[in-house]
Amino acid sequence: MDVSGGSGQPRSGNDEPAEPRAHPTVPAADPTGSAERGPGETSGQTPDEPGRAAPTGKPDPDTGGEGDTGARPKPPSDSRRAPDSSVPTEPSDTSEPSAPQGPAEPREPAAGPRHAAHHTGTDAPRHRTEAHTDGTGGPGRPPQRRPEPGGGLLMGRPFGVPVYVAPSWFLVAVLITWVFGGQLDRVLPELGAARYLVSLFFAIAFYASVLVHELAHTVAALRFKLPVRRIQLQFFGGVSEIEKEAETPGREFVLAFVGPLLSLVLSGVFYAALLPVEPDSVPGVLLAGLMVSNLIVAAFNLLPGLPLDGGRMLRAVVWKLTGKPMSGTIAAAWVGRALAIAVLIGLPLLTQSLGSDAADDVGMDTVMDALLAAILAAIIWTGAGNSLRMARLREHLPELRARALTRRAVPVQADTPLSEALRRANASGARALVVVDADGTPASLVREAAIVGVPEHRRPWVPVSTLAQDLTDGMRVSAELSGEELLDALRANPATEYLVVEETGEIYGVLSAADVERAFVKAMARPS
Repeated sequence: MDVSGGSGQPRSGNDEPAEPRAHPTVPAADPTGSAERGPGETSGQTPDEPGRAAPTGKPDPDTGGEGDTGARPKPPSDSRRAPDSSVPTEPSDTSEPSAPQGPAEPREPAAGPRHAAHHTGTDAPRHRTEAHTDGTGGPGRPPQRRPEPGGGLLMGRPFGVPVYVAPSWFLVAVLITWVFGGQLDRVLPELGAARYLVSLFFAIAFYASVLVHELAHTVAALRFKLPVRRIQLQFFGGVSEIEKEAETPGREFVLAFVGPLLSLVLSGVFYAALLPVEPDSVPGVLLAGLMVSNLIVAAFNLLPGLPLDGGRMLRAVVWKLTGKPMSGTIAAAWVGRALAIAVLIGLPLLTQSLGSDAADDVGMDTVMDALLAAILAAIIWTGAGNSLRMARLREHLPELRARALTRRAVPVQADTPLSEALRRANASGARALVVVDADGTPASLVREAAIVGVPEHRRPWVPVSTLAQDLTDGMRVSAELSGEELLDALRANPATEYLVVEETGEIYGVLSAADVERAFVKAMARPS
């Protein structure tokens, strides 16, 4: 809520409260090229000095405002303030303050970036990562993790990671059964209708191979202590949602390479199993199909462009050579876009040149090849674009610091009249109210939107406790948090205001989710 216009003075009494706004949200994204839809992509700023006293209001070059942080009435030694005030302040004289504008209804806190996740499939494996949600919520009080998302039918938890089958998988299973069944009719016509059972078995076995590909990414991520949110089998393959990005280019390379490597190993295993088997038998056809399909998955994933595994490997190489992960992302993303154009144009030409000689099938085959090429190209192009956008997001995340965004707060007793609390806040230059008990322990936060809803003439008779929200563990945020950890902590516990505390447990101030959103938007608007 902006009640002072950035100057700390109340607005005119003729101003009417504005309409409530929605929860502030920050675009989620996969760092470094997250949310790729391709076959196998993996996916604080230095805090101010600890124990700092309440700020004095020095201009903040990062946030564009004065620094009002800390709930301590003692003189400040350094200061920053968030772009907007959290509490409508009153003049220090005896007159009633004017009604402030801009009530801020509870919003969802800023969402963290979504990291890349390995996705492997018949066409475009993807690797997307979800933002890590176990950020610190206060001294020794980490906020609870978000409820685990679904994503379809839960099939199991290998290595403790849930595996889901998305509803779209059943559609592709039907498609594979139909297409492979038609091929079996030409190779083994004696099967009759039973060929569709064999085709269904092939579809299941193929996606089991895709699951092995994704498990390779998962095991590597867990070995590097990168949390994996889930594995999902879907229309275009599988996706391993890894919640953190690899810390070094070497780990990034390994994390991306293990998926295609396992697909190549599976292709070799099926080839070895095919040698003693009669080629024109059901086992022979199944093993040959699985060998070829895994070889295609591996080869496709190794193409050097984001969001494919090969793109992440290229990113790791450029990152190693330049020392800049952003340079690696830019190079791999543009190669991915070029690859998307090549797939769109080249795949139909290639399949037509290798297709059957039957003239009757050329028309339908050409349409199907063009449609498949368009879908693959769109997935690759979109994934490459997302990689660039998320890399830019990750680059600016360290600019978000709890200390720099926290508003200075005044501790008040529960029975303090609102008018008196606002007078104290105005006198000390604070912009938030923290309700404390007789021992000075914070019990609740006075909600900004609730203050705006109280008419001026009623404020002397309204105790602040009636406008406060009880503090939960998730509403206590460490002053040391910054960047992605800060966003994760807020997203795990949606609220409009948070109590910011030092590592010692001392109150530092109040953090508004709206201030975090504004700082995020400002940072993203700044060129890379």
